Amino acid sequence: MANWLFKTEPDECSIDDFANAPDTPIVWEGVRNYQARNMLRDQVQKDDLVLIYHSSCKLIGVAGIARVVRPAYADPSQFNTASVYFDAKSSPDAPRWVAVDLVFVEKLPALIPLDKIKSSAKLNGLPLVQKGSRLSVMPVTAAQWQHILQLG
Repeated sequence: MANWLFKTEPDECSIDDFANAPDTPIVWEGVRNYQARNMLRDQVQKDDLVLIYHSSCKLIGVAGIARVVRPAYADPSQFNTASVYFDAKSSPDAPRWVAVDLVFVEKLPALIPLDKIKSSAKLNGLPLVQKGSRLSVMPVTAAQWQHILQLG
């Protein structure tokens, strides 16, 4: 089992969306970066745990935990012409993008802010805090995972 951090804009999909339907899988769609897509496709597996990270909002940071219940499959949004994630170059025969399904595990008692994560020397190797890292999917080691949760 591996651990991950997935970035999301909370007005699109937040930890509260998971908490409001704890047994209902949510499609993690719309990843349109090839490196992030490759991790989703090749490394993210069923039962992996995911830190849900709220970005591009007022309160930025780790908000909760989800679990992968369905590994990579063709992202349905790439075929939906009404979706902001539509990709005219993708086809059902040769999909370019993948999605995974996640379910709620827990909402953290308090958001763990990015500033607190950045200030911890133990997390210097975390892709989230490295300059220029803008991936929406990134691996988290077991030690990093534990340390992030201890910051909360």
